[in-house]
Amino acid sequence: MAKMKIAITLEDTAVKQLDHLVGEGLFPNRSRAIQQALAEKLLRLKKTRLARECAKLNAAEEQAWAEIGMAQDAREWPEY
Repeated sequence: MAKMKIAITLEDTAVKQLDHLVGEGLFPNRSRAIQQALAEKLLRLKKTRLARECAKLNAAEEQAWAEIGMAQDAREWPEY
């Protein structure tokens, strides 16, 4: 996968914490630590998208649609 360089600005305390993690050997360098942190955050956001979309639904309306669907005769349902 192609990589691009970017510049970011961090607060001193964040840089100190980052350097501590690198010094402890958790990451080989700052860049790798930031790459991994960003990848984890993007994955977490992706996984919570369904919950965010579901929160937009109107519960009463969804319940009404579900009851209409369940009221249909089972013989009318398509075979799977």
